[in-house]
Amino acid sequence: MALSLEEKRAVVSEVAEIAAAAHSAVAAEYRGLTVGEMTELRARARDGGVYLRVVKNTLAKRAVEGTEFECMQDGLTGPLLLAFSQEEPGAAARLVKDFSKEHDRLVPRLVSFGGKMLAAADLDRLAKMPTRDQAISLLMAVMKAPTEKFVRTLNEVPGKLVRTVAAIRDQKQSA
Repeated sequence: MALSLEEKRAVVSEVAEIAAAAHSAVAAEYRGLTVGEMTELRARARDGGVYLRVVKNTLAKRAVEGTEFECMQDGLTGPLLLAFSQEEPGAAARLVKDFSKEHDRLVPRLVSFGGKMLAAADLDRLAKMPTRDQAISLLMAVMKAPTEKFVRTLNEVPGKLVRTVAAIRDQKQSA
């Protein structure tokens, strides 16, 4: 069933609004996936904070116009689904990567991050980006390390004194 002009405008404005706020985008070819597999993919996307939508390419090109994903316009050909990371930059890439491991018919075609088009092979690199919680914990570990080392160094002086006194005591007792 063909979409009316108003429906097309609604789709374009919805996708454009999501694209304007998204961190990264992945376009993947879904040819050959069953309805059940697509439903499973959509459920995983909802759980992972990823906006997933199958949109006609002409509408998708208009939707990403003026956003940082404008670089994807030339590659939008064939049956593609768009996945936009809304919460974390690597969420869409992780979703597509994990799902394509189980279902080889989902093939990543376009990857965009930070206004730049990446090769489809860079999907792994984007998927390995730490989540927000992981990044915060890494930052805290880096910030905490110098303080811990300083405290251990300060503690070593009295510890060495205690070990020296104990060694002298042991030496006198054995003599």
